[in-house]
Amino acid sequence: MSIAENYIRVTENIASACIEAGRGPDDVKLIAVTKYVDTARIAEAVAAGARSVGENRVQEYRDKREFFEANGLDVHLIGQLQTNKVKYVVGNGVLIQSLDRIELAKEISRAASNKGVIQDTLVEVNIGGEAQKGGIAVDGLIPFLELVSALPSIRVKGLMCVPPAVGQDGARAYFAAMRRLFEDIRGMNMPNVDMLELSMGMSGDYKAAVQEGATMVRVGTGIFGARPTAGTGA
Repeated sequence: MSIAENYIRVTENIASACIEAGRGPDDVKLIAVTKYVDTARIAEAVAAGARSVGENRVQEYRDKREFFEANGLDVHLIGQLQTNKVKYVVGNGVLIQSLDRIELAKEISRAASNKGVIQDTLVEVNIGGEAQKGGIAVDGLIPFLELVSALPSIRVKGLMCVPPAVGQDGARAYFAAMRRLFEDIRGMNMPNVDMLELSMGMSGDYKAAVQEGATMVRVGTGIFGARPTAGTGA
């Protein structure tokens, strides 16, 4: 299938999953993950209706920024962000989905203050407790949010996760746990912490994520096919 056909198929699957869960068919935003995808191929997804993209690497985002802006695309940084790369992202309308440590939060706050902006973020949660993955441990999430909420110029808009690779059915329990965290935190009314977005679900499990309450899903392979094994930038 072509990229356009893949994109349309994924949007139809999301709409169906929403309806099955008693949600509106447009309640979930599809983020097309464009890691290692060139702008010509991204343009095919844009022609099919893509309006939001996710980049894992700051250098790739910088290389494609002109294309993203020219096409009016909503950009999300979904990969781990190094503190020395924060200056290239903050203040450009990018949603940072991978806030995962207090040093990064402080640097985002500092850079945003210098630019006179408020930077929106999602906190990445290591919902599976996997040592090889980034994200805040579940039992450390509330203390972390309390620290971030006290910083100027940074705002938490929700949570993000990458669950263990256990397939659609196996991932459902992790997504349900994320939704419970999301709802619990929403009731705490922390300053500068708003639970508006729950970003979870990728190519192999996004339908389960939608049924468990995701507001955003991040799909790359399901739209663009398998990624090459190497890319440029860092």
